[in-house]
Amino acid sequence: QVQLVESGGGLVQAGGSLRLSCAASARTFSSYAMAWFRQAPGKEREFVAAISRNGGSSYYADSVKGRFAISRGNAKNTVYLQMNRLKPEDTAVYYCAAGALDSDSDARYDYWGQGTQVTVSS
Repeated sequence: QVQLVESGGGLVQAGGSLRLSCAASARTFSSYAMAWFRQAPGKEREFVAAISRNGGSSYYADSVKGRFAISRGNAKNTVYLQMNRLKPEDTAVYYCAAGALDSDSDARYDYWGQGTQVTVSS
């Protein structure tokens, strides 16, 4: 079992920045690809970003390319999501996920955090 705990969410004005963190309990953290998803009120959960097990590759949803950056620190069992130039449409609950391979499909991830709220005001 892997436990994931997100932190770093909050209220920010449009154009501002936040950095989300996801701390994992697994000793074998480096064996998992990691991803971020988000879900806005009344909408389906959507892919945001993913990173490979060794951090060698990452990719993003078109809606966040150029603004968000995913990274991982395997020695700290933590994955991050740096969010810049935030927009009101980025408002959502953000979820951290772990799986065997990096993917943009939520079905590929076996473990999920409880989420952290990000609210962007205009």
